Amino acid sequence: MVMFVKAASVLGSLLVVIALVITLLKLLIGFVGLLAVVVKVLVVLAFVAVIAAVGFMAFKAWQSKQKGEY
Repeated sequence: MVMFVKAASVLGSLLVVIALVITLLKLLIGFVGLLAVVVKVLVVLAFVAVIAAVGFMAFKAWQSKQKGEY
């Protein structure tokens, strides 16, 4: 009986370690996915900022041209 308990504890411990590793890998994959989404959002925001800046500069140039300033 003692041998059975010892074998069960070893196998149980092994199963628990495997389950923890699988859970850790799932969390890491989720975290990497979250980081990828954050990077994508930052890239989109950077492009929007560049387009807005170009539009603002074009508007200022058009406005100064209307006033006759060069």
